[in-house]
Amino acid sequence: MALTGRTALIAALGALLTGLLLPDWTGIVAINALLTLAILCDLALAAPVRTLQFTRTGDTSVRLGEQAQVHLTAANPSARPLRAQLRDAWPPSCRQTGTIDGTASRHRLSIPPGERRRVTTVLRPSRRGDQASARVTIRSFGPLGLAARQGHHRVPWTVRVLPPFTSRKHLPSKLARLRELDGRTSVLTRGEGTEFDSLREYVPGDDTRSIDWRATARRSSVAVRTWRPERDRRILLVLDTGRTSAGRVGDAPRLDAAMDAALLLATLATRAGDRVDLLAYDRRIRASLQGRAAGDLLPALVNVLAPLEPELVETDARGLAATVLRVAPRRSLIVLITGLDAAPVEEGLLPVLPQLTHRHPVLLASVADPRIEEMAAARGSLDGVYEAAAGAHAQSERRRTAERLARHGVRVVDATPEELPSALADAYLALKAAGRL
Repeated sequence: MALTGRTALIAALGALLTGLLLPDWTGIVAINALLTLAILCDLALAAPVRTLQFTRTGDTSVRLGEQAQVHLTAANPSARPLRAQLRDAWPPSCRQTGTIDGTASRHRLSIPPGERRRVTTVLRPSRRGDQASARVTIRSFGPLGLAARQGHHRVPWTVRVLPPFTSRKHLPSKLARLRELDGRTSVLTRGEGTEFDSLREYVPGDDTRSIDWRATARRSSVAVRTWRPERDRRILLVLDTGRTSAGRVGDAPRLDAAMDAALLLATLATRAGDRVDLLAYDRRIRASLQGRAAGDLLPALVNVLAPLEPELVETDARGLAATVLRVAPRRSLIVLITGLDAAPVEEGLLPVLPQLTHRHPVLLASVADPRIEEMAAARGSLDGVYEAAAGAHAQSERRRTAERLARHGVRVVDATPEELPSALADAYLALKAAGRL
């Protein structure tokens, strides 16, 4: 049971009236008895809340930063009219708003007996993942508005908040670059990862292993085979979900920036005809996506990435390498999105890196903190000088780590969250242009 502000106002006026007209116990008992009787009658005439029936419809997924609408339908099976206030509770990160038709998480309902009404809650989630409704609280008022029956109902509904994919703005320019590469003359190379293109006449300096002896026997000149890079390549995106991915850069963890870069690269590689798989790993597999067709890849990818969260554990580099080799038995481009911190790389990744580079080309991408660049450029005060020294030291360590990885044949892309997706896509296109894919 809940009392309303109207009840408090009547009680205050009754107390004033008693003090002026009947300033004794008789007046107090009379006023309180009348008010109590009115409250009980009002409560008895209020529609019951336990028998109410609720169903949900609406959006089940939404991109981060966009709005989702969830509809709640309430049915009143009782013989009394329902005058109620309803609260549809969601986690605080859902940020219920009232921008559409004045709706929010609190609604006023008036449902005649045997009928139903629908209310809409507008959500604008501020974090990625699965957001589940909490409970529906309803307060049913009597005709006098003095008291209300209150109860709770569980009406489960989940809205999956997908990664925003803000880097899709770079896709048109990258696709134009890809079309430019496709229009070029086939690269005349020979070796693993190439396809036969055509025959041409031998010129001094050609690799003798490219001579086609059968074709030579049928003509008067020596014929050599020309080759072009294969278009249908395999790419394995590996997201490190360990401790370093939980570090926040700006308003979001590094893992979110890694996802954005992975989505752009996956979309671009799919348009290029390559096969893209995904693996998220720290000490065990957190997410995996393999063998999806090009048309289904992007929806499946954002759906798999949506509930992924960083784990506050040190990544098992040996387990990561073993899992990559098991998932990608054939030669593939391994795109590892992880940190460039010196200790985890030197103690964990470098010892197992030869296992990967022996079979696969490896491209490592890392999210840089723009705050370090600001610190390195600071001047003008004693604190600024100390900040500049700390920033320069951090940058120097990252460069040394990148150089050590490069000596093992790893191409490194180190960029801020805003620049990383574009830089990673450019690195992929550069490998394509060089015939290394």
